[in-house]
Amino acid sequence: MKYVVMVSHGEFAPGLHSAVKMMTGDREDVLSTSLKDGMSADEFASNFAELIKDFKEDDQVILLADILSGSPFTNALNVLDQRGLLQNTLVIAGMNMPLAITAVLMKDNFDNVQDLKDTLLSEGRTGLTDFTVASDDDDEDL
Repeated sequence: MKYVVMVSHGEFAPGLHSAVKMMTGDREDVLSTSLKDGMSADEFASNFAELIKDFKEDDQVILLADILSGSPFTNALNVLDQRGLLQNTLVIAGMNMPLAITAVLMKDNFDNVQDLKDTLLSEGRTGLTDFTVASDDDDEDL
């Protein structure tokens, strides 16, 4: 099975997971956990290990993290490595809604991990857009 697992500081990953559920439905292959205020890195690692306890050695993981090299990111990688799952893991930091939705909906459509990664990164980047509101100053005074 291919899993999408979201990790973050604070409530970002669970909140994003909730928003993704609204678009994709409740799915057993999408999971999330977070490093909450006052929680130690060891507690997070223990929670993450519990979250992925049913993963099999041949399962594939798409790990989405809020920040590159943050505690959730590094601890999740350590747990995945301890479980022998790191070689089957695609890791992307800087997650956002378009990236997460695409990961959930498209993960099973790609046999080539590089193509999946390119698609996910493209969607994540495309989700960052500068929106400019037109100014009313251009209207002539009547």
